[in-house]
Amino acid sequence: MKVAVVGATGLVGTKMLQVLDERNFPVTELIPVASAKSIGKEITFKGKQYKIVSAEDAIKQKPDVAIFSAGGSTSLEQAPLFANAGITVIDNSSAWRMDPTKKLVVPEVNADALTAEDKIIANPNCSTIQMVVALKPLHDRYKIKRVVVSTYQSVTGTGVKAVDQLFNERNGVDGPKVYPYTIDLNVIPQIDVFTENGYTKEEMKMILETKKIMGDDSIAVTATTVRIPVMGGHSESVNIEFAHEYDLAEVREVLANAPGVVVVDDVANLKYPMPLDAHDKDEVFVGRLRRDETQPNTLNCWIVSDNLRKGAATNAVQIAEYLASKNLIGHAVGV
Repeated sequence: MKVAVVGATGLVGTKMLQVLDERNFPVTELIPVASAKSIGKEITFKGKQYKIVSAEDAIKQKPDVAIFSAGGSTSLEQAPLFANAGITVIDNSSAWRMDPTKKLVVPEVNADALTAEDKIIANPNCSTIQMVVALKPLHDRYKIKRVVVSTYQSVTGTGVKAVDQLFNERNGVDGPKVYPYTIDLNVIPQIDVFTENGYTKEEMKMILETKKIMGDDSIAVTATTVRIPVMGGHSESVNIEFAHEYDLAEVREVLANAPGVVVVDDVANLKYPMPLDAHDKDEVFVGRLRRDETQPNTLNCWIVSDNLRKGAATNAVQIAEYLASKNLIGHAVGV
């Protein structure tokens, strides 16, 4: 299968190449695409060298699928060009997520909504992805009424320049800053810009995307998103109110049997999910499961996942795997 990766030299694009390799996606030919300054340079994939090309050249080579991680403006401009050429686009930016004509997909939750006609498929926001993977089995069993989430998000979610800022500050080096404040030994309760209602765009993404992915506008969601000086993954404190009563042991069992979820919940032995343990893994880790004793039918939990993998690259590749397995792209069967 011919696979184009648009934004192949970025933090997420590089991770996408790693995930395609690790998961043995059937790449017969890789077409790496990046900005003008990178065209002609080479990248290595599975021991072979590939030259970076322009989007126009990539379209001429007719890939079966194009996985985008190149930012919203690039996606808005280039994704339709690929789609109009009959190429299926899986886009990691926010450009198409809330477009009512585009599917917003987390494979464990709603992959079955995809058809061959879906030529631009949106990959959700990283913090939303990990939360809905854990919420879906609970919603199926107990029906979720309301979610209150506070996030603790890795600097890797901003990109390589944010990682550089953190380590420059840690090492006393004066360098460029992508955050308005120091991030080392600090937390910044702002991710993305503020909107008119006082919430940030990241918070509104979580609110709106959760409803769309879960296919249920009745779920009330409120969010506070915070950047913290860690690597490895995003963490979330999530309070979930159900319509029905639940049993805590059954909740653990429901989550343990859910696709993509690993329960790490043994407080007697100080076992709970942490970004260090989630780093470079594809699963969503759930722990600190306990009853909210202030109101009925309400659960507290802690959700951690690698934002560059399940939160971005892995989710996109899993969408491609699903499409291939259903013969919705290319010629591969049973990928």
